Amino acid sequence: MRGDGLPDPRAAPSGRDVVALCGPLTPDLALAGYRRGLFAMELAAGVNAWFSPDPRGVIPLSGLRVSRSLRRSLTTFAVTTDTAFDAVLDACADPARPGAWINDEYRRVYRSLHSRGAAHSVEVWRDGQLAGGLIGVEQGGLFCGETMFHRQTDASKVALVALVQRLASAPGAGRLLDVQWWTPHLGSLGAVAVPRDDYLDLLPQALRLPPVREW
Repeated sequence: MRGDGLPDPRAAPSGRDVVALCGPLTPDLALAGYRRGLFAMELAAGVNAWFSPDPRGVIPLSGLRVSRSLRRSLTTFAVTTDTAFDAVLDACADPARPGAWINDEYRRVYRSLHSRGAAHSVEVWRDGQLAGGLIGVEQGGLFCGETMFHRQTDASKVALVALVQRLASAPGAGRLLDVQWWTPHLGSLGAVAVPRDDYLDLLPQALRLPPVREW
């Protein structure tokens, strides 16, 4: 543990994603964790844990892969940011959705972070209906993608493309788009698996950068 009570992810065994148990999550604690290379998730009912995956999923801003079919989809949706945060959060937390993990505790934390300007949403619309979107937390030049959903084909991918474009257009080299874990789905979009120590080496430069000016 460090002086602030947070675990040191570099001290975790190689390949182990769970670094330590975590008490009740607060907005300030969540932000401190992101800056340390940690994020909290519910490990079991009522039990939170600090995660620092090894390897870590990262999407290089210059390495996003946009297929021909996805390029066509980009023209069929409208994209906004921070206009329907609660609606995106509720859709991502829908317990009927496979892989949904956001409970009431995490909803409160993300809503508080959004009110502070630290959590953002990307919304994807078609015919006035919310078709997909994503939510993440920004600290300096670090953007931690937390969760996404789609109700129509390619809608979450369109949200990710819009996010990457926004981050890539912001000034400053070394911005970091963290997607937690590499998956084949994210890999098809350009995500890479970064050893934990390498991710932690990249983190300070990203945190020194200013956040995106306008969402």
